[in-house]
Amino acid sequence: MSTKSEIIEFLHREFPQNTCLVEQVGNRSARIVQHISSDHLRPGQTVSGPVLMTVADVGIYIAILGTIGIVPLAVTTSLTINFLRKASADRPIVGECNLIKVGRTLIVGEAALYSRGDADMVAHAVATYSIPPQSRN
Repeated sequence: MSTKSEIIEFLHREFPQNTCLVEQVGNRSARIVQHISSDHLRPGQTVSGPVLMTVADVGIYIAILGTIGIVPLAVTTSLTINFLRKASADRPIVGECNLIKVGRTLIVGEAALYSRGDADMVAHAVATYSIPPQSRN
């Protein structure tokens, strides 16, 4: 397992382009936040799909790192997302991520995405990650 601070340090070093903030890591889960700016919006003040997909992907990856340790070469092999409703353009996106299955070579996780303060999901994603050989004990 990796701590929240170890994961944050790793992300800053290896993924400096990442703008998601880690709020919580532990117990096969993670909560991350993406602040929304005009760069994240498409016409109609709609948070873009790629932003929501990024939050889901990064959040599940963080849950994985918190569960099996820092494994830089764990890679997304599939990601399916359902866009459920328009996210608020003036509030951060919160990703509540949980691991469904943790195997030796594959890990499956899900992410529920919300506009901060709203109880209704704006999107739901499921992703599978491939874990490189010999990175698990």
